[in-house]
Amino acid sequence: MTATRVLVLNSGSSSVKYQLLDMRDSSRLAVGLVERIGEETSRLKHTPLTGGGAESREREEPIADHEAALKAVAGELAADGLGLDSPELAAIGHRVVHGGLRFTEPTVITDEVLTEIQRLVPVAPLHNPANITGIRTAQALRPDLPQVAVFDTAFHTTMPESAARYAIDVRTADEHRVRRYGFHGTSHAYVSRRTAQLLGKAPEDVNVIVLHLGNGASASAVRGGQCVDTSMGLTPLEGLVMGTRSGDMDPAVIFHLARVGGMSIDEIDVLLNKKSGLIGLCGDNDMREIRRRVDEGDEEAALAFDIYVHRLKKYIGAYYAVLGRVDAVAFTAGVGENAAPVREAAVAGLEELGLAVDGALNSVRSDEARLISPEYARVAVAVVPTDEELEIATQTYALVDERVDERVGEHVGERADERAGERIDYRNA
Repeated sequence: MTATRVLVLNSGSSSVKYQLLDMRDSSRLAVGLVERIGEETSRLKHTPLTGGGAESREREEPIADHEAALKAVAGELAADGLGLDSPELAAIGHRVVHGGLRFTEPTVITDEVLTEIQRLVPVAPLHNPANITGIRTAQALRPDLPQVAVFDTAFHTTMPESAARYAIDVRTADEHRVRRYGFHGTSHAYVSRRTAQLLGKAPEDVNVIVLHLGNGASASAVRGGQCVDTSMGLTPLEGLVMGTRSGDMDPAVIFHLARVGGMSIDEIDVLLNKKSGLIGLCGDNDMREIRRRVDEGDEEAALAFDIYVHRLKKYIGAYYAVLGRVDAVAFTAGVGENAAPVREAAVAGLEELGLAVDGALNSVRSDEARLISPEYARVAVAVVPTDEELEIATQTYALVDERVDERVGEHVGERADERAGERIDYRNA
């Protein structure tokens, strides 16, 4: 029997998210999350999706490290007859946040590849080390199995130098790898392609502005299936207002806080990455709570919401100018998929650009990709649930199995609709 299963691993500093997919039809066999790794009490939630049910199993116990976490995951999968020793397992696909300029597509992991991912740690200190730990642990568990890295930055490597370069001394920038890399690439790739399918067009015929709005948030301008600009830069700090990150800001604020405020570089780093954005503005980074407070007349929450939306509008307008022609604006990720007031506010006032949302369509909650713009709108406004795990699995399987059927790519769109009711979201984008 041809191996058709792919295990997707997303290893964070204290968590492992995983999904097991069968690439014959892109169906999910199991999903799960291990969190609080290394703490006194860790938590594992595992949901098998075979046999027509989705009954979750949860347990709380100490899980010392990623090796113990992956062994626990392997045990849960084995209990459902989906063990890592199965001959049907074709590969393990790993989400790796930063691939620099070298990794522009999914890559089979070798010692040389791991060394390069390690070299990129200075520009991704929070993410790449955890990704490396997950890879090494998975390699130890299945040394015979192909392991593939799918990079968050890869989709954005098509940006022209005019968009990717910062206007600083070229020699200094090149020496220290200072340029705009962008992140959330697997999501932007999937959503831009899925949006084209929703419009009944080929990706190469469509220009899309993708708004990935989760706790981390980013925008991208996609022309004919290729990214030509994106809001995140050297790190995920640049761009939109996020849950705890500031997004765009005058760089001199850093000098001011150091010289006048007496803050250290580390303190400023924590401030801008963990104590800014929505949580810095109003004390909450959950958009549902912020909207509840706005509806109750909370002025602090209202200002935070307005700042968030103002930045969104700026990027929609900027990327409209970059693309010249826009066929669709697509909202995705936790906030983008679920916060109707954000979508409505972001598009309000942009009617001259051909943008509008239908109030009734926008208010419908659904896990399906759908249009929420009125028929008369020149530019489609879409809500497209992202599926980064399916994107990683598809890229992984296509790379390791030369016999992969071309229909796998088609399943990305077809199965997204068929599985709408099955979606179990463990993301904290």
